[in-house]
Order: sequence, then C-alpha cells, then structure tokens
Amino acid sequence: MIPYGRHHLDAEDIAAVVDILSGKQLTQGPMIDAFEEAVATYVGARHAVAVSSGTAALHLAAMAAGVGPGRRLVTSPITFVASANAALYCGGSVGFADIDPATVNMSPEALEQTLAAHPDTAAVIPVHFGGLPCDMEAIARIARARGAMVIEDAAHALGARQGDGTPVGSCTQSDMTCFSFHPVKAIAAGEGGMITTNDTALYRRLIRIRSHGINKLDDPFQAPEAAVENGQPNPWYYEMQELGYHYRITDIQCALALSQMKKLDSFIARRRALARSYDAAFADFAHLRPAQPEGRDQSGLHIYVVRIDFAAIGKTRGDVMRALRARGIGSQVHYIPVPIQPHYAALGFGPSDCPAAMAYYDQALSIPLFYDLTDAQQAEVITALRDIVG
Repeated sequence: MIPYGRHHLDAEDIAAVVDILSGKQLTQGPMIDAFEEAVATYVGARHAVAVSSGTAALHLAAMAAGVGPGRRLVTSPITFVASANAALYCGGSVGFADIDPATVNMSPEALEQTLAAHPDTAAVIPVHFGGLPCDMEAIARIARARGAMVIEDAAHALGARQGDGTPVGSCTQSDMTCFSFHPVKAIAAGEGGMITTNDTALYRRLIRIRSHGINKLDDPFQAPEAAVENGQPNPWYYEMQELGYHYRITDIQCALALSQMKKLDSFIARRRALARSYDAAFADFAHLRPAQPEGRDQSGLHIYVVRIDFAAIGKTRGDVMRALRARGIGSQVHYIPVPIQPHYAALGFGPSDCPAAMAYYDQALSIPLFYDLTDAQQAEVITALRDIVG
C-alpha cells in the first residue's frame, strides 16, 4: 500500500533514541533544551518552547495571547480542528475567516470582514495550509489594527519560507508560531510540538504554563516568606502561580526530533521535487488540477492536494478513493471544514460561514507525498488517476 504520507527513519534516528534509553534521564533533561535551540536557530526566532503536541502548542499560545471568556479567536475553516479548539479550551469563542480559493489559505479580505464583525477578537490563527505560507504581511497588518495577536499555525510548514525568504517560525509578522512533529509532518518525533516567539514575556509565561503553572526561570515567589528561611532558599519550595497544564515533551522524543532536524532540508527538497513532477503530469488533465499550484519553492509541501470535478467525471470522491485503494494507493481529505463539524454546527456555524472553503472541500483529495515515495510509485499514482479520473 502506498500511503498518502509516511515518516522516514534511519539508523541514525534509531541510535539517537537508543542513546537516551541507555542513559539516566528520559524526560526534563538536556535534549529538550537542545531541540528548542535547534529549532529556534533554524527558523531565526529568539525563543522556542517544546511541548507534547501541536495541539498543546496551539492551546498554550491562545492562552498566552489572552483568549478566554469574552475574547475570540479567529482562524481558517480549512484546518485540523485543533486550530479552532484552542479557543474553546481557553473558554473563549471562535470566528472563521474564509479561504482564498487560489491558495487554500486564509483570505486577508475575509479576515478584515470577520474582525469588523467581531471586535472582541484577541488572536488570529492563520494556517499555512499544506506548508504554503499565508500572506502574513497583510494578515498581521489587519489583525494588529484591531488589537489582535497573531499566532501562526505552522503545523504543516516547518522548512517553509515567506516570499522574502524569511523562514516560517521567525515571527517577523506574528507574536508566536506553532509547529507539529506528528509522524507525517516534516520531521517526526512520534508526537510533539513547538512554539517560537521573539517576545521574552510570552516565552516566560509559555514555559510556566507548559508545566502546571509552576514558577520557572527566575519568576519571583509570591510567598517569599515560605520560600526563604534564614536568608537561604528552601530547596523543596515551588509555587503554582496560575493554572497550567502538563504539556511537557520527553527527551526520547526530542532526541529523535534532533536527529530528524539534520535531514529536514533534504526532506523538503524531495517533497518539492515530487510536487513539481505531479504538477507537470497533471497539466493536461481536464477535470483534475493542483489545489496549490503556486509557491512550490516556498512551501514545506506537507501534503499534495488535487481538486477534482467529481460531477464532470460522473464519480463521487468515495468512488475515486475506493478505486485508488483497490490499486494499492492511499488518499485522504484535508480537511472537512471546521464550521460543519457537529460540535461547531451545534454552536451555530454552518456552510454559509465559509462558501469558498465548502467549494474547495467538495473537490479536495490528498494524494501520496512523502520523502520515501519513489519515482516508480509516483508514476503508479499518476497512472491510476489518469485511468480513474480521465
């Protein structure tokens, strides 16, 4: 079976994990600091905070941005549900800014309309869908004019670059950026996430709420009389200064991720080459086209999505997916628009909130794209689509 996505591991990755398992510290050890430093250096950010998942990163970033009761978070309808759920975890509310059909990313024009309707917005989460960077200059300008923080959802976009060459994650146009290290992402850690920021105050709070809200770094004690005895600090003492979470990552995961970071550029280069081959092969298809045909040299190419006119070919998406599977080829849909998920429908959202996202969803199909996809396997995928779609 050729899956739509798969991680790549080699002997170096396995040895890195074995070294940790053979050592004395499996968590809260030096590999976490090393991984944070590696990511911060790679993307050009001042700070990085490693956490247990991309979802945890989004939750903590929303919390640090002030999303909560009476405060809203606005995101894209074409994303995994975690981008919107972050608001609900904080007790806040959600708004959606529809996509630009040409990029499948948040439309700046739609964002401006959404923020005008929701002056209670504390944060905006643009999603770099498929690894293609959003128009961050426009999004940041619109959000900041309304007093909203900007949190980039870069779960798909480690290794991607903005049009000016700036790495996604450098936070030049945002307050925070969130990454994911789920196995099908650019690098694998099993599970894991990261928040980058250039704001030291945000960094200090993120470090604290990552671990139960307990004081970290040099946070001053709120009850110094309990912390100090005869001028000496009590060695057992700590304070939970606010409600935080257990979102720590382990040294095992960070060792794997650090090893994978060495190969990130080659991973991205292979994905871009495969995407260009798909683009060329699909140029003469009548009823199938790439969903994100531009920006191949900028994108992290987490996934390759095609848009198929199912009505024109007389087949449903299910028909096409089953026919591909019968030929040993996996496929997927990224994503069902969040506003039509039952939980969000119960909150009052629906298809009318995102007509461009609905039009995209009606045609979307993700096909295999991963580092170890061979040229021969890619040719099988193209041939199968030519036979099935026409």
